[in-house]
Amino acid sequence: MTSALSSPGPDAARAFRLGIAAGALVGLAIAGVLYLTGTLTTFAFGYVLLLLFPVYLVLVATALSVWLGYDKDATSLRPVYRTER
Repeated sequence: MTSALSSPGPDAARAFRLGIAAGALVGLAIAGVLYLTGTLTTFAFGYVLLLLFPVYLVLVATALSVWLGYDKDATSLRPVYRTER
């Protein structure tokens, strides 16, 4: 049985890269504004950049992958067979 869903194409890949770049820029801008306004201390700013920012990027990547159709589950898998040479 073939799947009615097609895999995402090159436009989705470009949109994913652009979304990650935009998400990173927005996250860094927010952290920078919070630091410049004095809301974050130097220690808290380092904590945000080293520990929270990567988690934020993973969440952005997850949201983008679901939105762009990269989310595959076990029902989307096809069996793989060894080919004879």
